[in-house]
Amino acid sequence: MYGIRAALLVSLKSDAKKDTYIPIRQLSEELGVSFHFLTKILQVLTNAEIMKSYKGPNGGVRLARPAASLYLIDIVEAVDGPDVFNRCLLGLPSCNDDEPCALHEQWDKVSKQLYTLFKETNLEDLAKDRMKYMFRL
Repeated sequence: MYGIRAALLVSLKSDAKKDTYIPIRQLSEELGVSFHFLTKILQVLTNAEIMKSYKGPNGGVRLARPAASLYLIDIVEAVDGPDVFNRCLLGLPSCNDDEPCALHEQWDKVSKQLYTLFKETNLEDLAKDRMKYMFRL
């Protein structure tokens, strides 16, 4: 979820200035996340072409494309892998429909709902005025 929070904050901060790079240190402080941890997440998002990064004194990150075309599923799958919604919630390698774990049926329903939500929700949807309170903008 740190990837989503970071991308959302970048979206909110660069709303009016599309080519502005937001310093990672600033994002780290506002998100309350370790600078080094956030840097690794942002590197993954940059490699997935969700973010663009710029090194140097005026460096930082920005969205690689408009917020309306960046869906939460893109971010989650970039950070957690494409099978994130198909893995056993308890991490059991043998969990499947034939040999379900104790949470298999419940997780199956919820994971399908989450997948649909993340596939249908883009950063622009989240960056509406009602979300700005999260980051004290």
